[in-house]
Amino acid sequence: MNPNRLRAYTQLLIVAVIWGIAGPVIKLTLAKLPADIFILYRFFISAVVALVFFLVQGIRLPKNPKTLFQLFVYCLLNSSITLGLLFWGVSKTSLLDMSLISLFGPLLMVLFGFVFLKDRITVREKVGTFIAFLGAIVIGIAPILKTDHGSGQFLGNILIFASLLAGAITGVLVKKLMREGISPNTLANLSFIVGFITFLPFVLLKNGPALTLNLIVSAPFPYQLGVFYMALISGNLAYILNNMGQKTIELSEAAPFAYLYPIFSGILAVFLLGDKLTIPIIIGSVITLVGVIIAEYKKKISF
Repeated sequence: MNPNRLRAYTQLLIVAVIWGIAGPVIKLTLAKLPADIFILYRFFISAVVALVFFLVQGIRLPKNPKTLFQLFVYCLLNSSITLGLLFWGVSKTSLLDMSLISLFGPLLMVLFGFVFLKDRITVREKVGTFIAFLGAIVIGIAPILKTDHGSGQFLGNILIFASLLAGAITGVLVKKLMREGISPNTLANLSFIVGFITFLPFVLLKNGPALTLNLIVSAPFPYQLGVFYMALISGNLAYILNNMGQKTIELSEAAPFAYLYPIFSGILAVFLLGDKLTIPIIIGSVITLVGVIIAEYKKKISF
């Protein structure tokens, strides 16, 4: 296998682990921090790291007004809009619902890559993506069928789907911007600075400076760790690795890795939340892994 492609797969696999863990971390941390405070605190930490990065490495912005506008749209979508909708949705619905709805994210990425980036989708990628989707469905739907969901969660589900839609658009923009020579590090770090700047007025107008600061400072240590995980690991590190991985391969190739998120979320739920490792989860995980391997395996296979 091409070393660059193997490196991209490794980077995306690491991101899958990090973002698979992120779901339970978000849900647990939201028990003590409101969604808007959580997001602002996360953006603040990530923005500080980003500023240090730019002070050390410098920053090169595109001179073309169209590209500069696309960069701003990407940063806004990648931070305030995508994460804002996600956290707001998670605060209103269950982790199980979020897992099931998130299965549509990779499909949107494949579709947008085909329509806007003219990605070539091979038969193997179609088959592998479909198998991975089926496996993720098995993981996500089995526990939901046993749970009573009220109509009050409908808004949360809609918000999460809107977040996936925004995320698919950012997937297209990040590919276009990297083709213009903007580095994956710059894209990830700049988006958190834009996220903090755009989210700060909203939070301050809603809560006021005193309450905002008090909620952040008074949060117990375990919840502080949750925010720092989301800011540094699931934020700066994962977004840079994700951009680096997508720079080498097509969006349709990167999308199936998102089907691994429910597997890692399920493993964490077993050890930290006391959930049971059920037969559907095991079967679904195996099916998903097989689908991802088929989609990403580059040796010529006849179907």
